[in-house]
Amino acid sequence: MSRIKSLLSTYNGRIYVYLATEAIGKQFLWDAENEGFTFRDGVKPTQRETDSIFAVNDDLTINYVGFVGHMAYQAADKIGKQRLIRIDYRKILKCSE
Repeated sequence: MSRIKSLLSTYNGRIYVYLATEAIGKQFLWDAENEGFTFRDGVKPTQRETDSIFAVNDDLTINYVGFVGHMAYQAADKIGKQRLIRIDYRKILKCSE
C-alpha cells in the first residue's frame, strides 16, 4: 500500500506531514523508504532522525522543514504560490488499518 505516494496523487499543493510521536515519525520514514522516497541528497529516510513535520515532494523526495516550515504549518495557507496541505499521519495510518 502506498500511503505517501497516494498523497501526491490526491492533493495539489505543498504537502507537509505532521508526525505526532516519535513512533509515528519512524513509521513515516519506514513507509517513505519502502515507497522509494529519499532525502534530496539521496540518503534513505531511515538513515535520518525523525522530526515532527516533513515535506513530501513530487520528485519522490522528503525534507525537513525547519523553524519557518513549522511556523507555516501552524499559520500559513500557502508556501510561495502553492497551497499548503496539512496531513496528520495518524489519520493516514488509521485509514490503512
